[in-house]
Amino acid sequence: MNRSPVSRPAAPSLPPWLAHAFRTQRGPVPWSAVTRGALAAGPLLLAGVLGGRVADGVLAAIAAMLAGINDRPGSRRASVRRLGMPALAGALGLLVGTYAGQQLSAVPLTLLLTVLGLAAGGISAVGPVASAAGTQLLVTAAIGAGMPAAESGWQRALAFLAGAGWLLVLRLVLPTPGSLSGDFRFDGERAAVADVYEAVAALLDAVGGANATARRAALTAALDHAQDALAGPRLRRYAGSAAERRLHAQYAAALPLAEAATALAWAGEPLSARAAEGPRRLAAAVRGNTGTGPLPAPSRSAPALRALDNALLRAAEAFDRAAGGGEHRLLARRRSAKDAVRAALGTGGREYGLRVALCFGASAAIAQALHHARWYGQHQHWYWLPATAVFLVKPDLGPLASRVLSRAAGTVLGALVFAGFAALLPRPAGLIVLVAVCGALVPVATRNFAALTAVVTVLVLALVMAGGEPQASAGRIGETLLACAIVLIVGHLPMPGERGAGVRARLAAAGSAAHAYLVHVLSESGDRAERWALRREAYRTLAEARTAIALAAAELPALARHTEGTDAVAAVLERLVDTTTACAVHLDDSGRLSPRHSRQLQEALDELEQRREWVGPPVAA
Repeated sequence: MNRSPVSRPAAPSLPPWLAHAFRTQRGPVPWSAVTRGALAAGPLLLAGVLGGRVADGVLAAIAAMLAGINDRPGSRRASVRRLGMPALAGALGLLVGTYAGQQLSAVPLTLLLTVLGLAAGGISAVGPVASAAGTQLLVTAAIGAGMPAAESGWQRALAFLAGAGWLLVLRLVLPTPGSLSGDFRFDGERAAVADVYEAVAALLDAVGGANATARRAALTAALDHAQDALAGPRLRRYAGSAAERRLHAQYAAALPLAEAATALAWAGEPLSARAAEGPRRLAAAVRGNTGTGPLPAPSRSAPALRALDNALLRAAEAFDRAAGGGEHRLLARRRSAKDAVRAALGTGGREYGLRVALCFGASAAIAQALHHARWYGQHQHWYWLPATAVFLVKPDLGPLASRVLSRAAGTVLGALVFAGFAALLPRPAGLIVLVAVCGALVPVATRNFAALTAVVTVLVLALVMAGGEPQASAGRIGETLLACAIVLIVGHLPMPGERGAGVRARLAAAGSAAHAYLVHVLSESGDRAERWALRREAYRTLAEARTAIALAAAELPALARHTEGTDAVAAVLERLVDTTTACAVHLDDSGRLSPRHSRQLQEALDELEQRREWVGPPVAA
């Protein structure tokens, strides 16, 4: 007798906020960053000990550690901004915190730190680099005020800049794996541009399949990364060498390819494997800094395929020019100082600034009260509590409950590990070695917040002990748990205005960029560079909105409910931008829109009209 299969109950899934705590980024070990980490904090502490300036060595090592957290893959030029701006903000925070701690009593000092939290929180809404700068400003202000020292504020700020500057020098000077095969200066840029062509090929392979949407998102991420890598700080408006001009030309040649691939994904008709061969050969040519050779021509049976073929021909020409095809405008993102101020003072910046100010100010006040009440015993520093609150209140690091859990677990683990090392290692040699090892582990630990917290806890406790403080693992655990409680309470307090303001601001920016792109395409302007720039901004703002929505959705239900339905709004915006891209390619080919293009444009605009409270007023097609 045949038995019907017994259905087994599905395995229970973790709630999003808890699952996020266990999420770890994957990828190869960043050996270059590991090497830089090993050569940064530990040697700086050693130099301070040998030179009889232990306090300066400790501050320089702290600066190198904070810079190491921001030392992510990318070009050398982009690393100047990514590491340099937070370091400058950190030096400023240390300067202000030191003088304020020396001159002000507890109440005025708390008010000053609260105002700093309000400003740094608003600035953090501008972007990732600004967020890192705001974090370092507050952390170092807490250290400066809560770690009394004989050195002046200027001396401490210079020591901090020296530590961060040392890691930046290592980033600019040391080669990365594979860089010696090409131009040493542009290995990060070359890898980023090659990744764009690989992403185009992957999208072409996925056309008509279930993975097409994910591949298109990956293409957006690759374009964003390459754009940032090429558009770092420079002294000239245009690329200054033949190798750099060539990379700019190769990136510019990828833009029409990406546009055609997106149009093909929108059409949804599967392609032959031959279509992706050309972009893959271009990717290999970028990585090897070689010519392309003959490229396979795809079919020209549809407008998007003809656009793909034309883009491949233009790319081959750009690749074969020895000097990169003349001068190319830098491909920096179009964001002015006015845009940054608008983001900082907008609804998202105001909401986040208030929460940071409350968390930072409350933790500083409680820390000082505990300090004056001798709760610390012989421990004379009170910076740990407010500095911990700064990291906990950062939405960049995950949902609120997830980062609180990760911080608590990481601190407990790190403090216990350090207590064991402190009982065994000789001083100061053993502590210096421990700092060097932890510095090397930071780039790997950044993939999980709990792991990063554990490594940083061991490193900071070792630095503090090297500076002459007693072992304080138990106190650090208690302060961390108290900071977790403060941030959890403040994170759930009602604030002026609507909850989910950060998500609303991101969606509004994405809607504005999508509408600007649509208007330009429908105007049938012949300025393709402008069209590609608008397309880049539309997809980039959409990616930022998607990230904010995903983080908000993983919060506890009491917070997540304020952004329910926003993922559907983002999906409509993505359909609108994808359709606009398909329209642009079709207009280039035939000069008019097909009924399918017009219908899907109108459907997307009608849906956005129903959700205009999230994205602002629509633009008529």
